[in-house]
Amino acid sequence: MKRRVFFISDRTGITAEMLGASLLTQFPDIEFQRTNIPFVTNTLAAQSAVATITKAANESDAPPLVFSTLTDPDVQHIIATSSPYVFDLFGTFIEPLEAALDRESSHTAGRMHGIGDANVYERRVHALNFTLGHDDGLSPRSLNEADIVLLGVSRCGKTPTCLYLAMHYSLKAANYPLTDDDFDDQRLPKILMPARDKLYGLTIVPEQLSRIRRERRPQGKYATLPQCRAEVSQAEAMFRADNIQFIDTTTVSIEEIAATIVRDMQLH
Repeated sequence: MKRRVFFISDRTGITAEMLGASLLTQFPDIEFQRTNIPFVTNTLAAQSAVATITKAANESDAPPLVFSTLTDPDVQHIIATSSPYVFDLFGTFIEPLEAALDRESSHTAGRMHGIGDANVYERRVHALNFTLGHDDGLSPRSLNEADIVLLGVSRCGKTPTCLYLAMHYSLKAANYPLTDDDFDDQRLPKILMPARDKLYGLTIVPEQLSRIRRERRPQGKYATLPQCRAEVSQAEAMFRADNIQFIDTTTVSIEEIAATIVRDMQLH
């Protein structure tokens, strides 16, 4: 079964898509075809969005689902005409919150994803710049400046996790790839000692690692299952010997990996 889904917002649409997608995960037997329509800030844009949704409805067997985080009541009223199934994710909660807080909401668009607090925004940008400059073992001599340093063999998920930690938690996240040279002494590389209390390990099932590596470099020893098994085994042995917390990333999303790291390392 397939169903068209639209996410409508007066800003980026990130919130609408995130909340709506979370709800849709409860229906795994349906294939959702998703469309994000951001920056619906006036009635003209709302009418254009309705036209797009109506066209999709005419081409489908069932009315589209529409998730909205619009703050302007007039604009939301127009979007409400687009489908029998419009879910007003903000309106559902704003009125009860106004009653609970005994205040009217500002109905201001983009409060969540705007720059807002300039200091918070600058911290995020600084964290991203640091993370990009310390990816895959770059600038190892300044690892002590990191908030977190991820360790693991090549292609176990270090880079995307670091970028997520920087973007969503404003953490300066570095990562260091463990290679055969690091396993020769069966001891933690000396270059990592200044950041010893910031280390966290990532591991992965060797079979999955081999599949991922074959997509990148199908020839040679790098992607073979024996090589992957040896590297993963030695990395996990290093983590245990040096009492470094680690997580298996095989079936865990980037979001969950990052949240687990923040919890385990008590990063705030």
